[in-house]
Amino acid sequence: MLDLIKKTMLTGIGLALLAKDEVEDLAKELVDKGKMTEKDGKKFLDDLQKRYDDVQTKLEDRVEKTVKEFFKKANVVTTDELKALKKEIRELKKAISKNE
Repeated sequence: MLDLIKKTMLTGIGLALLAKDEVEDLAKELVDKGKMTEKDGKKFLDDLQKRYDDVQTKLEDRVEKTVKEFFKKANVVTTDELKALKKEIRELKKAISKNE
């Protein structure tokens, strides 16, 4: 199941990258054909990059949240939970050894 989530996420990111590359190519083509000035083309690409970065950050946050929810529903212990349990066990062992 986790493998399916990873593949789905990577496919979505791949499509986003492909779309970005296609838009960049279109902007360069418009500049080359003289339908857009080089300055306008650069501004367009800068705006595109900013939007892409924003969308990528939101996508990463959403994927992370979804994976965490999946693990919680599947009763899978997270690394942080495991570390907390190990710490608690060490503390209990110390307390027991002091009382003996």
